[in-house]
Amino acid sequence: MTKANLTSLDDALTHLLEHATAITETESVTLSGSLGRVLAQDYHVPADVPPADNSAVDGYAIRHGDIHDSEPLNVSDRIPAGAAPQPLQPGTAARIFTGSEIPAGADAVVMQERADRSGDTVIINATVEPGQNIRRRGQDLARGDLALAQGTCIRPQEMGLLASMGVNRVTVFARLKVAILTTGDELVEPGEPLAPGQIYNTNRFTLLGLLAEAGCEVVLCETLKDSREATESALKRASALADLVITSGGVSVGEEDHVRAVLEASGKLSLWRLAIKPGKPLAFGEMNSTPILGLPGNPAAVLVTFMVASMPYIRHCQGRPQVHPLGEQLPASFDIASASIRREFVRARKQISDGAVSVAAYPNQSSGVLSSACWGAGLAVVPENTTVKAGDLITYYPFAELMS
Repeated sequence: MTKANLTSLDDALTHLLEHATAITETESVTLSGSLGRVLAQDYHVPADVPPADNSAVDGYAIRHGDIHDSEPLNVSDRIPAGAAPQPLQPGTAARIFTGSEIPAGADAVVMQERADRSGDTVIINATVEPGQNIRRRGQDLARGDLALAQGTCIRPQEMGLLASMGVNRVTVFARLKVAILTTGDELVEPGEPLAPGQIYNTNRFTLLGLLAEAGCEVVLCETLKDSREATESALKRASALADLVITSGGVSVGEEDHVRAVLEASGKLSLWRLAIKPGKPLAFGEMNSTPILGLPGNPAAVLVTFMVASMPYIRHCQGRPQVHPLGEQLPASFDIASASIRREFVRARKQISDGAVSVAAYPNQSSGVLSSACWGAGLAVVPENTTVKAGDLITYYPFAELMS
C-alpha cells in the first residue's frame, strides 16, 4: 500500500465540510427541553442581570462612613430576599441576606461573622471598604449585550443563563435527521441466541448512542443482509427519509461489501479509503442527493471514524461555528516504534504518576477491540510517518471534546 492509494484525513475533512449543508429549518422549544440543541438566533440581554445591586453574603447593609470606633448602630430594617427595601436611615444598619437588594444609601455589606448583634443594635468588628460584599447591577449581563450567539450548543449553563434573562422558549435549529444502516449476514440483535458464525450487532447500538449524544434524530435504523439488491433498496429508502445516512460495513473491497458498489453504480462516490488507523475503508457519497457516510465494520473503527470524521461534518450541518476539537498536548507514556503512512488514533486515557500527567495507551489497539474505548477516555494522535517514545508530546482528545 502506498499513500497514493489513500486520502489524508485533512483532505477528507475539507471535502466533507465542503459538501455539508447547514440546516436552516428552525423550531421553538421550551427552555427545559433545550439541552443539546443549537441556537438559531443571537440572544441579547433584555435587562441587566442582576437587575439591582444585591448582597453577596448574609450580614448588615451600612454606610461605611457611619463606622466609628466600634460604636453600635441601630438596626433599622430587615431585608429578606425578594423584598423591595426602604432607603437606609442615616447612622443605622439593615439586616440583609444573600441575594437581597441593597437599600438606597447603603454602600457596603458586612458579613454577619464580623458583627456583634445585641437586641436592636449591632457593633461592626471589621474594616469596611465601600462596595464590599455587593454584587453590582448588571455585573453578570448588561442590557443590550450579546449573551449567546447563534450556533451555540445549549449546555446546562446556557439553560441557566437564558433563564436569568427571563427566556422560557428558545429558537433552535431542527435536529439533523439521520438513518442508520448496519450491514452483514452475521449480525444478530442482542437478546437473540447466536448460531455458529454469528455475532451481536454492536455497531447499531454504538451509533444510536453516538447520534443521541450528537443531538441528532434517528429516523430509521435497519440491519441489512449482504445483498446488493437489499443494500440498494435500503439506501434509496433511507435517503428519502433522512438528511444523512450512516452505514457500517460494506465499504471495503470484499465481494460482500455492497455499499460502496451501490454508490458507485446508482449514486455517487466522492471519497473512499482514508490514511487513518483504524478506519481506512471510510466512504462518502450520495444517493438521490442525500449524503451517505459509509463507516467501516469493525466496532472500534466505527467509534473512531464517527468521532474524527463524522462529527465535524455533523457539527457543520447543525450550524455550529466550531467544528474541530481543540485537543491538548501531553507526554506519552507509551512507545510506537514503527512509523506508519496512516495517522493513528490510539485509544488512551490520562494518568497521574508522581504528580505528572501523561497519556497511557490500551495495550490492544485492534480495530475490533471496543473494550479499549471503554477503558480509555479519549484518543491520542500519532501523526503520519512518526514514531513515539515515552515522554514525547502528543495531541490528546478527550471523548467529551470529540463529541461536544
